[in-house]
Amino acid sequence: MTDRTMLQQRTVTSWGNVRKGRHLTAAPAFRDDVPAAVAALVGAGNGLLPYGLGRSYGDSCLNVGGGLIETTRLDRVLAFDTEAGILRAEAGLSLDALHRITVPRGWFVPVTPGTRFVTLGGAVANDVHGKNHHLAGSFGCHVRRLALRRSDGTLMECGPDCETGLFRATIGGLGLTGLIESVEITLVPLASAEVEVENIPFDRLEAFFDLSADSADWPYTVAWVDCLARPPHLGRGIFSRGRPAADGPLTATPPGRPLTMPLEAPSGLINGLTVRAFNALYYRRPGARYCGRSHFQPFFYPLDGILRWNRMYGAAGFYQYQCVVPPDTARTAVPRLLDAISRAGEASFLAVLKTFGDVPPPGLLSFPGPGTTLALDFPNRGRSTLRLMTALDDIVRKAGGRLYPAKDARMPADLFRSGYPQWRAFAEYRDPAFASDLWRRVGAV
Repeated sequence: MTDRTMLQQRTVTSWGNVRKGRHLTAAPAFRDDVPAAVAALVGAGNGLLPYGLGRSYGDSCLNVGGGLIETTRLDRVLAFDTEAGILRAEAGLSLDALHRITVPRGWFVPVTPGTRFVTLGGAVANDVHGKNHHLAGSFGCHVRRLALRRSDGTLMECGPDCETGLFRATIGGLGLTGLIESVEITLVPLASAEVEVENIPFDRLEAFFDLSADSADWPYTVAWVDCLARPPHLGRGIFSRGRPAADGPLTATPPGRPLTMPLEAPSGLINGLTVRAFNALYYRRPGARYCGRSHFQPFFYPLDGILRWNRMYGAAGFYQYQCVVPPDTARTAVPRLLDAISRAGEASFLAVLKTFGDVPPPGLLSFPGPGTTLALDFPNRGRSTLRLMTALDDIVRKAGGRLYPAKDARMPADLFRSGYPQWRAFAEYRDPAFASDLWRRVGAV
């Protein structure tokens, strides 16, 4: 064990700031240091878990009382074929850093989540999805190879045509099959860093489904919804669709600098009154109906415009609740979900609605599947918030849906197991030394 991989005790908090705890951490700077770091954490007991940029909202990124192996110093590009668009990099490389390398050369990630501050390893481990799922599927659909370090020191090369079982378990596997050391992906060509965008307000939920159907040939679609609206405007919102511009500059970052939330906001700042006012203004703002161009960053990553935006929820933090319900139940389940949220008055101004496509999920525990996904942030108000989410669980369960583990901090084990029927097959590939708070809560037997 070298000075570069010394173990340290520190408190680690998830992005939602509801779950936190003390961990023994190692942060290797070079791949040669990884075996010693893994061995040291295994020897310390209580398991270990990979940890990237910490953007998981709940407890899937935590292993309280055990070890975390931090990956962000393992962030080097290992190979980049600029003709074919094939890139291999260490798993700690962030999408933000990746863009700075690939965008000026005319390449972009095939799938991106709602933040660029996620590592390649995190994108694989959570099999992240984006605005183009209906056409491109999830991130794992575009992974060619993974190098996976197991707790016994073995380095496994796996992909769609080698060690396929382990490969499918690692995609969406929440970091529990081992430490991803490197990722090889296929990029997509990019003619411009700009996106042609249309924003279309709609005044009822049924219009969202109509717009989604009419926009099936647009590469990127998503909607913001006013979760506090009541009938006859239940589910009103703004539908956004976009496609890459055919020409323009290839700049990785737009002009200007992001703002920073300097301190935690006072408790109670986000409440029914403030969110109702915000939603009304946002729905009627001049940009609610728009047709034009945007740099890809504000289009894909609107929240990244405010660094540390999670501080807006104060010291108590927040829960994110994201579900997907199948196509045959979506038109009844989504109104019920929105009605329950509106009646409860639990404020969420970050409410996103999206139609997933039918691209087969690549991982045993991949979240995306055909249907409609709804994602919301709820300030942590204790029992009332937990009571609402339990009611939402019941709607999702009856609709045959599931929740997103990367966003979860409290789903019951039965909902996880019904939503992910291949969880037992996944458990066969889990590395016995890798553990997380989420797995102990929902998957361990």
